[in-house]
Amino acid sequence: MTQSFDRTALFTLARDLLAGGGLPPEKAETVAELLIQTDEIGVTTHGISMVSYYLPELAKDLMTKHGAHEVLADNKVTLLWDGNYLPGHWVMTRALDTCMERAADYGMAAMAIRRSHHIGCLSALTRIAAEKGFVCYIATSDPSGQWVAPYGGCEPLLTPNPWAVGYPGRDHPVLIDTCASITTLSKVREHINSGTEFAFPWMLDGAGQSTTDPTVINQTPKGSILPVGGADHGHKGFAMGLMVEMLSQALAGHGRVEAPTRWGANVFLQVMEPEAFGGREAFVAQVEHLNEACRNSRPIDAARPVRIPGDRAAVAAARAKTEGIALPDEVLTRIRACAAEAGLPFPEPR
Repeated sequence: MTQSFDRTALFTLARDLLAGGGLPPEKAETVAELLIQTDEIGVTTHGISMVSYYLPELAKDLMTKHGAHEVLADNKVTLLWDGNYLPGHWVMTRALDTCMERAADYGMAAMAIRRSHHIGCLSALTRIAAEKGFVCYIATSDPSGQWVAPYGGCEPLLTPNPWAVGYPGRDHPVLIDTCASITTLSKVREHINSGTEFAFPWMLDGAGQSTTDPTVINQTPKGSILPVGGADHGHKGFAMGLMVEMLSQALAGHGRVEAPTRWGANVFLQVMEPEAFGGREAFVAQVEHLNEACRNSRPIDAARPVRIPGDRAAVAAARAKTEGIALPDEVLTRIRACAAEAGLPFPEPR
């Protein structure tokens, strides 16, 4: 079940909850805005839902409230930042602004970021650059996390290691957003919170047996999430996970070697300006030719035509403007509890 809410009301609630948790106004507004944008494109696991996970981090001073990132290296086209565990959405908006500015000057720019806090939904971030005509790639990992076992093993070691690419199309950006594991940690939490199992065996128990039970990650010995490809072709997801950790940790010069214990995010960000290559107009022409060829491909099920990544987000965003933002009961239960604890009113559904 879902209920729809006014955008401004949800933004105000998210901002006020984060500000009540100690975030200064500018940071609270930046994080809240990106969380609501995430809900608008239909990724409710990473929208206002995340406030219930961020508030305990703020209360324990595990998410830094004040200050700014540190620039550790600036070679114009390549940069290294230390995020000092500041709110990831706030760090990433500044990183995107910097890389877009450099890409406009030099054709591309790349940045590694160490010690940010969680950066949220990657497609909400790549969308910012793609809507301005850039190609944007983001990969992230948490050096403190151990949720995914390497292929052939049964002890969790890696994080889900998401990566995303956003690039301009004619009507809306293409938004590819995936990860090296077969499902995300947020989806695992969602199933645990709602008391449901996965439809497919996407988990491994502590003995290395495939299972649909998400609670194995909380058992002893600890279970894990399978890599993309599952028990059959999981070597592909394992390789992808290694790539993401190389980009986000090895290039940052900080990661599992330092054995951090705080929830955080290492990030690799790259922004490219199509005009510096074959030109923006030619870029979009090529993208749209392939997009349309895919959409016109004869579908297996006529009721489910081929979609391009980003199509569903565009539809969700358009619907949110007219019908409000739809949130599932699992999210509402947690955010209502946060509002009640903070003494804040919860908005009425539309």
